[in-house]
Amino acid sequence: MKIVAITACIAGIAHTYIAKEKLETAARELGDEIKVETQGSIGVENELSSEDIRDADVVIIAADIGIAKNRFKGKPIVEIPISLVMKSAKGVINKTREKLEKVEK
Repeated sequence: MKIVAITACIAGIAHTYIAKEKLETAARELGDEIKVETQGSIGVENELSSEDIRDADVVIIAADIGIAKNRFKGKPIVEIPISLVMKSAKGVINKTREKLEKVEK
């Protein structure tokens, strides 16, 4: 599965970057591809390109702030609090996979 994700916490510091690392590690361990954009206190880093989004199977938004979703039109979007990634990034990816499989049936 190809995943693009955005992580962003209220302060835009620690949790934003910890969640990015957790998602990347979990995806790699589960055999998925992922690119994670962070929206932190220093702005947007690792920005998702239109090609990244086009090629993705799903968008995960792990954020406690509002994230503009207009660039993800036509893509399945899973929106969750960042705390869920902090608790179980693998669980988030597995649940996302389950939801995608239900949609495809």
